Amino acid sequence: MNDPFLSIRGVSRSFPSSTGGAATVALQATDLAVAENDFVTVLGPSGCGKSTLLRIVAGLDVQTAGEVQLAGQRIAGPGADRGMVFQSYTLFPWLTVLGNVCFGLRERGLAPAQQREIADSFLHQVGLRGFENHFPKQLSGGMQQRVAIARALANGPRMLLMDEPFGALDHQTRELMQELLLGIWEAERKTVLFVTHDIDEAVFMGSRVVVMSARPGRIKLDRAVPLAHPRHYSVKTSPEFTALKAELTEQVRVEVRAAQALMAQNP
Repeated sequence: MNDPFLSIRGVSRSFPSSTGGAATVALQATDLAVAENDFVTVLGPSGCGKSTLLRIVAGLDVQTAGEVQLAGQRIAGPGADRGMVFQSYTLFPWLTVLGNVCFGLRERGLAPAQQREIADSFLHQVGLRGFENHFPKQLSGGMQQRVAIARALANGPRMLLMDEPFGALDHQTRELMQELLLGIWEAERKTVLFVTHDIDEAVFMGSRVVVMSARPGRIKLDRAVPLAHPRHYSVKTSPEFTALKAELTEQVRVEVRAAQALMAQNP
């Protein structure tokens, strides 16, 4: 068996108490292996450590124990090999669409003509050609998130890390963005780790779905998605989709109830 592209081994995260009491364990010792070009979605109740795990892989947080490797190299901080897309659009408001997408390319010292060529390619992929000179405040939420995705892709990362990227969008825009991103993944085949609260989204987007337990988080379920590519939105009514959604819904409900019980014990 080949070594996984992303290897998470025994990773845990605890946060010290501000009052001198016991530390809060956000993430139990967690193992996860992700193959190159895979699209893994992560579900779980609020506070289960999904975003914490993603931030550790991004190098934006440091685990208390364990190790994360990407392509055999230990992750010890942020790097250009990983592109991060957050729920908030995190665009630079003083830069145009083109300026935002070119930001990382400029920091790497690419020539302006090369920056423009790369940016044009990804703006075309996300359907924003013609909006190069607009500022973020002139764009809808869905359009701003398209810019954020184009910016992440333009830097040529080996892996995309996505933390509820469509969580702030209305239902119709969210579904369109799911189809857009899935189409880009089917063309680019970047390795993706995608955190979401939406079970339909997790099944539609992922080639695997991972469910995390209530805090302290651990991986309790890892399911392959039995749906072929390319995927059309109509697959959401298929028996395979419905069956997996039902299983995941029950698993997540159990963990949400456990999280609520924990909150009731520790108000």
